[in-house]
Amino acid sequence: MIQTVSGSINQHELGYCQCHEHLFIRRGKSYDINRALYMDDLDKSTRELLLYKESGGRGIVDAQPVGCGRMADYLMRASQASGVNIIASTGFHKLVFYEADHWIYKISQNQLTQLFLDEMQIGMFADGDSGAPLLRTGAKAGIIKTAAEGNGVDDKHKKLFSSAAEVSLLTGAPVMCHMENRNDALSVVRFLTDLKVPASGIILCHLDRAFYDPSFHIEMVQAGVFLEYDTIGRPKYHSDEKEIELLLKLIGTGYASQILIGLDTTNQRLSSYGGMIGLDYILNDFIFKMLNAGISRQEINKLTCENPAKALSIRVA
Repeated sequence: MIQTVSGSINQHELGYCQCHEHLFIRRGKSYDINRALYMDDLDKSTRELLLYKESGGRGIVDAQPVGCGRMADYLMRASQASGVNIIASTGFHKLVFYEADHWIYKISQNQLTQLFLDEMQIGMFADGDSGAPLLRTGAKAGIIKTAAEGNGVDDKHKKLFSSAAEVSLLTGAPVMCHMENRNDALSVVRFLTDLKVPASGIILCHLDRAFYDPSFHIEMVQAGVFLEYDTIGRPKYHSDEKEIELLLKLIGTGYASQILIGLDTTNQRLSSYGGMIGLDYILNDFIFKMLNAGISRQEINKLTCENPAKALSIRVA
């Protein structure tokens, strides 16, 4: 089963799914750092989802976790209005997105674990950006977001990653990890697997821009994890053609079953907010670039339908 904000669905119901997007972000610390990290309009984001659905999109992962701008109530309303299945995130983001006195630094590991667990089993909170989360919704999270910074899991992150791992074991939910430039990705995987999270339950995001080295990516998939690529339609990092070269390398070496794709959207990348592209960019543009480069329809279906259905499924805990 896959847990969406509107309830659980079977794997075969998911269909085409982009595995790392941001549909809503409330104004806060992330906005102070990057003005692109602010999307709080229900109508605009719903309109974006409707365009996505019209182009063939059926499921989508919202990667904004609790306590740093996530709008859980809007995720549920947008899913109901658009008919797109949204898989939401509990967990944590980069620490730079939290104020120095944020509750995430103050609560114990047991309390943090219980909070993440409750968001998976009872419902996500609609608040918690400044004060402690109190306003519970009926929408459950379906994935545990984490974020690595620096080299591996340092002392500042051990509590956070340990809680994420424990909740993954208790629920069977996958762990998604944001990766920064030159992170020690292998040590992050080892930290989680040492805590008994199976490698197949780990999704590493952004390595296609954080560490563009096909041999390193092959080393990571050999560890058994999923890699989520989203440097698509992002020329400030590299071209779509460069992205396709990386995809071809992984597919050609036999690892097509461990690749996921998305856009990692911001207000500068959502057409409804005046952005340069929209959620439908992969469906209406990038897929045809893949086809022209020799990636088959069967392989594209694997990346966009089959692999998400496996990666986002709740394991038997």
